[in-house]
Amino acid sequence: MSKNNEFVKFDNVDKSYDGKTLVVKGLNLDIEEGEFVTMLGPSGSGKTTCLMMLAGFETATNGEIYLDNKIISKIPPHKRGIGMVFQNYALFPHMTVYENLAFPLKVRKIPKDEADKKIDKALSMVSLQGFETRMPMQLSGGQQQRVAVARSLVFDPQLVLMDEPLGALDKNLRESMQYEIKHIHESIGVTVVYVTHDQTEALTMSNRIAVFNDGKVQQLSSPAKLYEEPENSFVAGFIGENNIFNGTVSDISGDTCKVKLKNGTEVLSNPISVKAKGDKTTISLRPERALINPENKMDNNHQGKIEEVIYHGDHTRVRINVLGNDQFILKVPNSTSNLNIKLGNQINIGWNAKDCRALDPK
Repeated sequence: MSKNNEFVKFDNVDKSYDGKTLVVKGLNLDIEEGEFVTMLGPSGSGKTTCLMMLAGFETATNGEIYLDNKIISKIPPHKRGIGMVFQNYALFPHMTVYENLAFPLKVRKIPKDEADKKIDKALSMVSLQGFETRMPMQLSGGQQQRVAVARSLVFDPQLVLMDEPLGALDKNLRESMQYEIKHIHESIGVTVVYVTHDQTEALTMSNRIAVFNDGKVQQLSSPAKLYEEPENSFVAGFIGENNIFNGTVSDISGDTCKVKLKNGTEVLSNPISVKAKGDKTTISLRPERALINPENKMDNNHQGKIEEVIYHGDHTRVRINVLGNDQFILKVPNSTSNLNIKLGNQINIGWNAKDCRALDPK
């Protein structure tokens, strides 16, 4: 185990491709040994650049990157002991599955007897025993991706990097591979740094998620904390569905503030990013935190008109016009009934101040 559990460390790292614009800005990020950390963000946010610097395919403009307490900027990619999985699989098309897995072992001069054992173990991890003699073109997309994962693990790397590895798969296969990779990580305990722009994928697989935007980490938290307690408007809007109201703080006291909306109504909220009366703010509220016809009076109780009803199997998505916002979303479990959810109906909705986060203005 490395000192302070910091197995991967980005220490004040900048990256510029043209000497002018920074695509990664002052990045400080520590990853513990055995963690599964996902770098999540929109295109151009800097997440893939960070992965490429860690792999050794890009060099940091400023700052240092450490792996197991060693600065790795002068170590070439093939000597870093890192496994890589790419979106396009990057398998050798002219080699069999066995030969693809044997390649990183040959490079490391592992004897054939030992290599055979490692290949067998890696294929069993991804449920592909018996596929040794197949060529990549004889495999489905999901099977090719499994081979790519097995190849990244076959030489027992200390770290595995995965760059959007499931992006080319269809929805069902993608979801089953998420669980498969998660279970492999849990069973062997290797450190994984994973890059994706898919928030559901990140929430499903990770111990912690670093949300990137504009070259900076906006928040680094567990999936539950990221979703339930976003620290700014970008994270609240990027992770999951989110209802927002814009307004100005009219009163603040302890763990509650009053926010005056444009239509003059005051809403009680949790003051996360606001400090004083007069501060502009964007309120964030998750759809499942608002209730239709609540049995007990809540901190915020308002009447709205149903604008749209969409059936989603396990829940119904209801769009309401409330407090001047005609894009307010509620998610109603389909086990619930008699809520008068019909297009055009007026309904009462309520939510509590603690679930309503007053963040930086959008």
